Amino acid sequence: MPEIYIGLMSGTSLDGVDGVLVDFSGTKPAVLQHSYSPFPPALAQELLALNTSGADELHRAALAANALVRVYAAVVSDLLTQTGTDRSSVRAIGAHGQTVRHRPQDFSTGYTLQLNNPALLAELTGIDVVADFRSRDVAAGGQGAPLVPAFHQAVFGRADRTIAVLNIGGISNVTILDPGPANASADSRGDVIGFDCGPGNALMDFWCNRHTGQAFDAGGSWAASGRVSQSLLQILLEEPYFAKPPPKSTGRDLFNTGWLSAKLAAFEASQPRLAHPVEPAAPADIQATLTELTASACASCVLSYGISSKTLIVCGGGAFNLHLLQRIQAHLPSLSVVSSEGHGMPPMQIEAAAFAWLARKAILRETASLPRVTGAKGARILGSIHPA
Repeated sequence: MPEIYIGLMSGTSLDGVDGVLVDFSGTKPAVLQHSYSPFPPALAQELLALNTSGADELHRAALAANALVRVYAAVVSDLLTQTGTDRSSVRAIGAHGQTVRHRPQDFSTGYTLQLNNPALLAELTGIDVVADFRSRDVAAGGQGAPLVPAFHQAVFGRADRTIAVLNIGGISNVTILDPGPANASADSRGDVIGFDCGPGNALMDFWCNRHTGQAFDAGGSWAASGRVSQSLLQILLEEPYFAKPPPKSTGRDLFNTGWLSAKLAAFEASQPRLAHPVEPAAPADIQATLTELTASACASCVLSYGISSKTLIVCGGGAFNLHLLQRIQAHLPSLSVVSSEGHGMPPMQIEAAAFAWLARKAILRETASLPRVTGAKGARILGSIHPA
């Protein structure tokens, strides 16, 4: 008997919405259909703007949430149409929302905020909606992120070897899966490590768009044409976040355009004062350096916590950046760096499928968080349910 859920994901890359229709009746989740809808440019711009304080934020955030949910609803409609699935066959939708603040500093002041209107999504689709997955973990003293390592274990975990999984969206995160039964319950796994590495595509996409007009550096070809500035890379890597031990999580609250501007200013100030000034790094060189920053940060996390793994499975949009994967492979010569495509699930489906999985856990009233990953006081049921 099929057990059908929908997962929706719009990440820090701010490119659009990925949706999947997933059947959980088998031993492992089976994606039946994938749909993608890009954000209208005005919505993408507003979602980015709402990551920082501005005028009339509450009103603008509410309108952006409604616009986001209408994109969600269109993706849901496409999934149902493409598969001929009646909405009554779908148990629930897992809708992550769009993160605009993520500051889980401590128990008294920590919070995380995802723009969403799950009541409107339930109204538009006629399907139960599960949303707000991170808040309960933050309330329990956790980081509220990353939440996908438990799903990584369900999909990629092996009983005979350690597996490392690297998700490269706007922000990158790593999961280390030590040997153990892949079907163990989420709250009983003590052998999963996961945390945010630092920037993924966000800074590269910003710099590429600014200098080429393209939304992203396709295949990393522009970065490959430049030369890495080791002095700039060193300044970037001096960010204290990289040296923090897990559990830890981050986002555009830290790794944003203001952060990059400050680092570039520090780089320019560090150049020797000569009679003939050194020519500043060309835009392609900075793109190469930002790519190397992501590669170095991700590889360092794997070297620190997952060196016993022989395989690094890469998912997210960064899995299509061939130059980035080559740079990660260069830092990890003893591992095989491969796309998740060859391990049963294409890169752009994994996070959306994870939120379908989390929605199912909420509907079944099962815990889905991993305290060792987030630092919470214990495993919690994640998500609030909005009946259709």
